[in-house]
Amino acid sequence: MTDTSRLDERGLEDWLSEPTGATRQMLAETPGDVVVLGAGGKMGPTLAMMVKKAAPAKMVYAVSRFSDKSLRGRIAEKGITVVEADLLDESAYTDLPEAPNVLFLAGMKFGASGNQPLTWAMNAYVPALVARRYGRSRIVALSTGNVYPFVDPAGGGATEAAVPAPVGEYAQSCLARERIFQYFSGRFGTPTTLIRLNYANEPRYGILVDLTQKILHDEPIDVTMGSVNVIWQGDANNYIIRALNIAATPPAILNITGPETLSVRDLAQRIGRLLGKEPRFVSQEAATALLSNASKCVERFGPPGVGLDEMIRSIVTWVAAGKPVLNKPTKYNVRDGRF
Repeated sequence: MTDTSRLDERGLEDWLSEPTGATRQMLAETPGDVVVLGAGGKMGPTLAMMVKKAAPAKMVYAVSRFSDKSLRGRIAEKGITVVEADLLDESAYTDLPEAPNVLFLAGMKFGASGNQPLTWAMNAYVPALVARRYGRSRIVALSTGNVYPFVDPAGGGATEAAVPAPVGEYAQSCLARERIFQYFSGRFGTPTTLIRLNYANEPRYGILVDLTQKILHDEPIDVTMGSVNVIWQGDANNYIIRALNIAATPPAILNITGPETLSVRDLAQRIGRLLGKEPRFVSQEAATALLSNASKCVERFGPPGVGLDEMIRSIVTWVAAGKPVLNKPTKYNVRDGRF
């Protein structure tokens, strides 16, 4: 078990970007370079780093506006070619690098309710620009489990066959993203995988960070959304990269999350025991929750490498030590779709 109390951000990113042997082998057998679009967000940096580690001979391009110059530098240090570009700017696409393998992570969630036009532009218009530019490539595009309806926690979560029923404009715009990629996949014959992810966790971001901070600050925890799925970000990165191998026309759909349905109340109590503090709860669990079934992913790619105990301990140790966090709550408990 990695002791996060001994890590700085570079060390943490090194851990989160460690590829599995299967990821290394898959990329070794995959011809061509890789471009990561939206590489300056929560997952993009460590995803790009993982690709470069797994396939050092390939050119790996990290594309983002990179408002955080420190982050830009950490990515460039790994031998990754950094490309500063605004993906909302149509003229930027002419200069984007050629690559037969595209990992698309760009999107907007936080502040979506305050700026719906930008949310739709990022989540539906940008995918159209990307799908046109990279019509001859293979594309893995991140979507979200928010496109699913709420389900009974006892049922194991929504499978990829579930009919989408997005709640709120953020989730609706994410379904629009999927439909755009599906349209252009059919038009250009672009092999594509759509990733429905929820929720990736690491010591700076995620549901477990949210719960840890609330307990540390004696803030009440709303358990109306009583159950969740979580996955270690490093495991999610490995799955996302390997999803290049299942890209198809029409697009393949893959849920990426942990294999268990977890009680928020139970997670908070486990975190509280590590912190020596008693969580405070408000409300009662609703009969439904936003949950995904990861059986297809686990069957294809194997179980996650980092288990729940290690995930919780690593995250709690980091946050309790006062180390940097992204200060972006997941809002996992939102039930009306307003993010």
